[in-house]
Amino acid sequence: MRNPLKLKAPASALAASLALLAACQSTETKQETTAATAPTETSKADTAAAKKYLSEPLVKEIYTADPSAHVFNNKIYIYPSHDIEAGIPENDKGDHFAMNDYHILSMDSVGGKITDHGVALAVKDIPWAGRQLWAPDAAFKNGTYYLYFPVKDKQDVFRIGVATSKSPAGPFEAEATPMAGSFSIDPAVFQDTDGQAYMYFGGLWGGQLQRWQKGAYDANAPEKEPNGAVPALNARVGKLSGDMKHFDGPVREIQILDEAGKPLLASDTKRRFFEGGWLHKYQGKYYFSYSTGDTHLLVYATSDKPTGPFTYQGVIMEPVQGWTTHHSIIEKNGKWYIFYHDTQLSGKTWLRNIKVTELKRRADGGIETIVP
Repeated sequence: MRNPLKLKAPASALAASLALLAACQSTETKQETTAATAPTETSKADTAAAKKYLSEPLVKEIYTADPSAHVFNNKIYIYPSHDIEAGIPENDKGDHFAMNDYHILSMDSVGGKITDHGVALAVKDIPWAGRQLWAPDAAFKNGTYYLYFPVKDKQDVFRIGVATSKSPAGPFEAEATPMAGSFSIDPAVFQDTDGQAYMYFGGLWGGQLQRWQKGAYDANAPEKEPNGAVPALNARVGKLSGDMKHFDGPVREIQILDEAGKPLLASDTKRRFFEGGWLHKYQGKYYFSYSTGDTHLLVYATSDKPTGPFTYQGVIMEPVQGWTTHHSIIEKNGKWYIFYHDTQLSGKTWLRNIKVTELKRRADGGIETIVP
């Protein structure tokens, strides 16, 4: 979060400010405590400070992040990560993001009451899983709901699994093995108007995408992506089979191009893909949006096809408070919304809270930049 500007004031203004500060310091605030693993209730002073945020956390009883939102049965269901305090030091591999389970949330409409449906899937319920249940997504087809999740296997390699349920709120039962041909993190499933479903996935650094450049996992590859004047590593896309549990054909890398039709470079860190891909369709155009990671932007590119190539268009959201940024975009009752997260409740980058705000477009279909 940016530091506030330091401005010089005349003596009279300074005296008034000191008087106001003294009055504020004498104001009593009430603190309410909850369980050690849950966020604290905001005090009166905190409520005033919270006005600097565009929107408020949707859930305060638990920490939530990476919200994948969908409209099922005319209700909004949110599939977020469930952040916990694991006591693990921060590092670039993301070991401190040590999530153990998923809670599914729902609401009838944006601004409505949130329901927490409890634990829908946990690491212990996944036969092949080792640790770290990161950002999931969901889909529906032929009476079945599918939950797609990245988790490290017992060799500490991220794979993507799938679990099924007859209810959008779960609980979900995981398949015995990960999806063949899957790797890395952040699965996002888009179903086109013709019924065909596609999965987009991948994430750099802790997401291990840089370790798959040779077609197989390379434990000796660098911890971070290539840099300099070389093409950036991009998300992967694969068509899903009719049963929604397998890839129908090979997984391939997406192309993201600049305005001249050339691939974005690894050095172009304010535009290149890092993680958190999402696809939505608007007026016949396919919008692939994603996080730039270490430059903390949400950006987007468009194409006439769901598999690209995509041409970079601009910034959707400026940096949030906290290191990570991750989102989803849905339409409900004729309006478009973006779900995202920040660290308003905790101030800690690994203990996040999900939010939502309206997504607005220009007449040409371009997305207006949001300042969170």
